[in-house]
Amino acid sequence: MTSMNDLPLNKLQFYSTAPYPCSYLPEQDARSQVATPAHIINTQVYSRLVESGFRRSGSFTYRPHCERCKACIPVRIDVASFSPNRTQRKVWRNHSSLVATALPLRFLPDHYELYKRYQSARHSSGGMDEDSQEQFSHFLLHSNVQTYMVEFREHAVLKMVSIIDELQDGLSSVYTFFEPEDHQASYGVYNVLWQVDHCLRAGLKHLYLGYLIHACRKMSYKSQFKALEGFKEGRWRQIEKPTPAPSHLNIAPTTQSEPSESV
Repeated sequence: MTSMNDLPLNKLQFYSTAPYPCSYLPEQDARSQVATPAHIINTQVYSRLVESGFRRSGSFTYRPHCERCKACIPVRIDVASFSPNRTQRKVWRNHSSLVATALPLRFLPDHYELYKRYQSARHSSGGMDEDSQEQFSHFLLHSNVQTYMVEFREHAVLKMVSIIDELQDGLSSVYTFFEPEDHQASYGVYNVLWQVDHCLRAGLKHLYLGYLIHACRKMSYKSQFKALEGFKEGRWRQIEKPTPAPSHLNIAPTTQSEPSESV
């Protein structure tokens, strides 16, 4: 694994933030290491940063840098070794009526309304349920790298939106929000499966899922996916044992269009 010292990032600077309340673990402080300046972090540079555990929120590129806590584990799926379990195959079949359409980043009113419903139902105490259009756009629609969004509709009704970064060796799942009132649905699981399938069909090696935090229910779901690798002590290590996998999942999703200048 290439170390940070080997990366061609001589124009970047890295600094540590002051401690701030952790968003995931109660009564704990967190710190982040931030890469700057943002305007020179293009897709090529960002791909190398992601390989070393970084993540982005808007134009803010960071990774956890806590002194005493190592709970945040950057994770990715080795898509060639991935095989869905029985529950995931059922989710894939149950949501096969979803129609996926890839779009370039832009503000769409129904996306914003879905985002507000999702935040209000799932993250009401985090403050994001009060995000304005400007905050929503800054968080999800501002990017210096190759990014597109995929909307999922069922009978023309919007059910889910996913923001995805294109990397040199795979895809990075930035953020996904979905209809919270469909209580019997498993949109989040389906979305990961859809992105794995998209990687397979595009010949990409990895799907990056951000951070796994075993002690946080909202972040621990990632451990249910096989062929999972975690970035620990400067290298990617296997977390979940891979199993033989097909070249693509058995039920292909329907994609209406591809994002212009993105895929």
